Amino acid sequence: MSAEIENRVKELGYVIPTAAAPAANYVPYVISGQVLHISGQLPMADGKIAVTGHLGRNVDVATGQKAAELCAVNILAQAKAALGDLSRIRRIIKINGFVASAPDFVEQHLVINGASNLLVAALGEAGKHARAAVGMAALPLNAAVEIDAIVEIA
Repeated sequence: MSAEIENRVKELGYVIPTAAAPAANYVPYVISGQVLHISGQLPMADGKIAVTGHLGRNVDVATGQKAAELCAVNILAQAKAALGDLSRIRRIIKINGFVASAPDFVEQHLVINGASNLLVAALGEAGKHARAAVGMAALPLNAAVEIDAIVEIA
C-alpha cells in the first residue's frame, strides 16, 4: 500500500523526498498513541524553499497552490520517516495552512486547496480532513506557505 500511495504522488508529478531535518530546537514529528503530529512543512524542493514571497503581492494563487502541494508532499515525507510505511496512515485528521499574505489578500482557502487536493488524491478517503487556512504577515525563510498536520495512524 505504501508503494501505491507513492505511485499516486508520482502521477501527480512529485516524488516523496527524504524528510527534512528540523532547522531549530524542535522535532519534525511526535507520535502520541494513535496520533502523529507533524511540524509545519515549508514548500521545499531540492533542499531549498521553492516558493517565496506573499500571496496577493508577488505570488499568484496558482503558484501558491503549487507551494501548498509541496508542503503536502513534505508532510507525507515526514509521515514516512515517522511510520516507515505510509499505509499506516488511517486518516489525515486536520491540516493547518498558513499563507504569507498581503493585507488585502482573502483567498487563503484557495491556496490551501493545493494541499487538500494532493492529500485526497494520494490517500483517497484517508486523505479527507478538517483544516484551517489563515493569512500571516510573514513565514520562516520568506516561504509563501507552511502547513502542519495531525494524522491518525495504525
